[in-house]
Amino acid sequence: MFYSKKFKKFNNIKHCFFSRRGGFSKGIYQSLNCGKGSKDNKINVNRNLSLVSKKMKINLKRLSLMHQTHSNKVIIINKKNKNSRRFNSDAIITKMKGVALGVVTADCVPIILYDIKNQIIGCIHAGWKGASTGIIENTVKKFNKISSKNKIFASIGPCIGKTSYEVDLDFYKKFILKSKKNSAYFSKKNKKKKLFNLRKYVNDKLIKLNVKVDHVNHDTFREKSRFFSYRRSQKLQEKDYGRCISLISLKG
Repeated sequence: MFYSKKFKKFNNIKHCFFSRRGGFSKGIYQSLNCGKGSKDNKINVNRNLSLVSKKMKINLKRLSLMHQTHSNKVIIINKKNKNSRRFNSDAIITKMKGVALGVVTADCVPIILYDIKNQIIGCIHAGWKGASTGIIENTVKKFNKISSKNKIFASIGPCIGKTSYEVDLDFYKKFILKSKKNSAYFSKKNKKKKLFNLRKYVNDKLIKLNVKVDHVNHDTFREKSRFFSYRRSQKLQEKDYGRCISLISLKG
């Protein structure tokens, strides 16, 4: 379990970036796999989700998760839709107390947000695709829609590190076509490969939107005993991969 030093100081919220440890899943999903979209035993996934709900001191029914598709879609959770089984989005925000917002990741960036002026919380699933198509900007826009006078803090959780994220030249060119300034997020690995700094790419987008940012800086790819990693699973030719969960809630 990992925490933001900044968010720990806020009395009105609870949060946690959970590791892969301390759960019920077996094999490649060992042990706190919270990915409903994985091929893991559903009973074990539900037991894991029940466990993280208890740690957050909220009812499992009040744990709001997303069906994440690397989109730029944001949903506001309110009294009308709070009982939905699943939110088809890559970011969710709410003003409701006692509801925990969750994001599951395995290399992508989990971001939790808190507007201390208006008591709004949110979480974002930011892979390169969502980040480059506006998931971060769209989420902050929704915060602003609820109240334009805000003070938003974000914590960027464990994700793939800049020395682990190998990409090909086509990937690099896509980013450079969008903006030459994007070259700042890449370094050279060899003639055919670049290294992409996803954490910094996401960080800079938040800062540009006047969001105060802190980091829980761990590399999911390198820290095998602590985190699940999609890329590591692919390298090991495993059939699937687990997902870690990150949560935030407003105290009831």
